[in-house]
Amino acid sequence: MADPKAFLTTPRLLRARRAARARVRDWQEVYQPGALLPIIGGQAARCMDCGLPFCHQACPLGNLVPEWNRLVADDDWRDAADRLHATDNFPEFTGRVCPAPCESACVLGIDAEPVTIRNVELAVVDRAWEQGWEVPCPPDRRSGRTVAVVGSGPAGLAAAQQLTRAGHHVTVYERADRPGGLLRYGIPDFRLEKHRVDRRIQQLRAEGTEFRTGVTVGEDLSAAELRAGHDAVVIAVGATAWRELPVPGRGSTGIHQAMEYLPLANRVAAGDLAASPVSALDRRVVVIGGGDTAADCVGTAVRQQAAGVRQLDINPRPPDGRPGAQPWPVHPKVHHETTSHEEACACRQPADGDGPDIRCYASATVRFDTDARGRVSAVRIADAAPGTRAPLPGTEHTLEADLVLLALGFSGPEPGTALVRQLGLDLDGHGNLARDDGFAAGPDGVFVAGDAGRGQSLVVWAIAEGRAAAAAVHRYLTGRDELPSPITPGARPITAEDTPAAVRPPGPR
Repeated sequence: MADPKAFLTTPRLLRARRAARARVRDWQEVYQPGALLPIIGGQAARCMDCGLPFCHQACPLGNLVPEWNRLVADDDWRDAADRLHATDNFPEFTGRVCPAPCESACVLGIDAEPVTIRNVELAVVDRAWEQGWEVPCPPDRRSGRTVAVVGSGPAGLAAAQQLTRAGHHVTVYERADRPGGLLRYGIPDFRLEKHRVDRRIQQLRAEGTEFRTGVTVGEDLSAAELRAGHDAVVIAVGATAWRELPVPGRGSTGIHQAMEYLPLANRVAAGDLAASPVSALDRRVVVIGGGDTAADCVGTAVRQQAAGVRQLDINPRPPDGRPGAQPWPVHPKVHHETTSHEEACACRQPADGDGPDIRCYASATVRFDTDARGRVSAVRIADAAPGTRAPLPGTEHTLEADLVLLALGFSGPEPGTALVRQLGLDLDGHGNLARDDGFAAGPDGVFVAGDAGRGQSLVVWAIAEGRAAAAAVHRYLTGRDELPSPITPGARPITAEDTPAAVRPPGPR
């Protein structure tokens, strides 16, 4: 029996990272292997098993956090893995890249440090793989119905797995050469090693999901052919229309979008390329943007041995603690140092300038200067005015740069693609693919899941949307709500009510 007072006596401990100067010499994940298990039981015991667990509400998947925390604290890892998989198809992804809004809503966090929910989740799923509990779960019988899933990111994979396990024949169409979408080509290996994506793809294939890569639906395969060959279609193409920075000098050589830069680095790590044609090696790098993608660019540039790295964020520096306007259990916007920023500061070069951080807050980009060859040579910036974020006159100064990376987020799915035109899909007021509360997109049997309909969001939301869309497709095909549980064979099936996200209408952006 776990200590019922552990939340009072056990301090919060996080998993140990490898030394920054050591880990920038490779592309492996930043955390020490095997560093979780010796402490994780005591960390799980800190969970108070609240009568009203706000972590449920904060998690888009509705993860059963107190249940698997208590099972881990009692050393019942197998049952913990089953309860984790009851709501999350891919906890090894969410445990690594999710910002953990569940921890912000932890009741213990009102007066103390919250439970390390993400670390417990990660320890459970990693142990499940190590012990061989992660086995394919093919359906007992086939429905005879066929479903096409367009896109193999987290939303598409979740929808495909749920529908395959429900007995439908699912074919996933992916325009890239390998499945995985954002997980494979958007997130660097130091945050998510790709062998973890590969083994999930292998699991889906063993369950009966078919993958067709190198196929751009609307061009290589028309939308009419797609619909004629399948009883239902799920569009999960993501939000890949990147935002631009229309300032003078934008057309200069050496200025690239983050999603032009990061996939090439991932291909080098995978062994597809000997070297990236857009490398930070010996260059003065300026990353423009303040989110996770910008941080990934920073970590990648450091590993490519940049001469110096600076990051510009147009927003003011967030406070170190929870601001009064964002009370518990809201997920607050606070200042934190990512592993990439830790590495950049540990490996600072003279080109980085002085100061404890490589980030420049409240900085508006005015223009890009170029040399005689038309290559970017500097970024002209100014202080951003509070509220309007417009450049303040008289505050302009220059950062030298040989490589500029734009990480400004995404405005929605790529507009005007052949797929969108051929299906006759509409856009909503935010530029996303329009759909109703049941994920239906207008044409009969066509559904939209993930960032394509929700807008740019988190991987955990994409998985939740994929599961929810699968429930809607299953209901469309069979008139039934029950779906299989993605846990060990013989376990009970689950219904939509087990996963709150599956019965919610799509949330706001």
